[in-house]
Amino acid sequence: MKLTQKLVLAKAKASDLESVRKLNCWGCNLTDISIFSQMVNIEVLALSANSISCLSPLAGCLSLCELYLRKNTILSLSELCHLRPLTRLRVLCLAENPCCGTDPSRYRLSVLRCLPRLQKLDNQVVTEEELAMALVEGEEVTTPPDSLKHQFPSNGLSDADTENDPQYYTMKETNKIREELGMKPLQREKFSSLSSPSTRETKPPMRKTHTLDAVLLRRRDLALDGSQTHLACADQFVVSELGQLGPQGEVRIHQE
Repeated sequence: MKLTQKLVLAKAKASDLESVRKLNCWGCNLTDISIFSQMVNIEVLALSANSISCLSPLAGCLSLCELYLRKNTILSLSELCHLRPLTRLRVLCLAENPCCGTDPSRYRLSVLRCLPRLQKLDNQVVTEEELAMALVEGEEVTTPPDSLKHQFPSNGLSDADTENDPQYYTMKETNKIREELGMKPLQREKFSSLSSPSTRETKPPMRKTHTLDAVLLRRRDLALDGSQTHLACADQFVVSELGQLGPQGEVRIHQE
């Protein structure tokens, strides 16, 4: 069943989609929630006990703070990649979906690694210790294949070439992180070994990881909270990952 504008307005008792802040569609047998691409101001959303499998329509709901998706048909944790842009999301309920698997601990750590800003997952408060463990031990949640082509500009290459170009991806990823840390961006010469013909022909798989992004996001939160112990752990992790990309003395974490 497709969630329609008429049904949304009736349930929310609203006159237009933009004015809807809270919506409860529990047990409505929904399969299509594409209408949420038009609901950028939604803050609290209850969609439990439906048949929802795709979360891409929620990627633009930047005001979303609470999301309830218990008892749906979400097959893979990769769908959570669509929730990464939602920087205000603090509460998520995902229990009793196929993507949860049979190992509760593994599932929880993987979700928190993907969405490190969460404060409550499946009605259980997220602790700093648990999050620190998730950033190291949680499994990487990769972007759904259909979404990869929208992640990076073509830069003169075809979508397939850009997606697998290790030099382009490594430079973009590394310089983004270095900028966050107040470091100078590396020049293309640093990656000259990757631009050789032999490397271009073999096209090694690019390093698809969001661990450093997650650590940086959490580092800012820890700095604001004054959590020096976990802040030091995050700094050590970032330095160990970036230290090999430049002169040893070049990597510095700016204290906040």
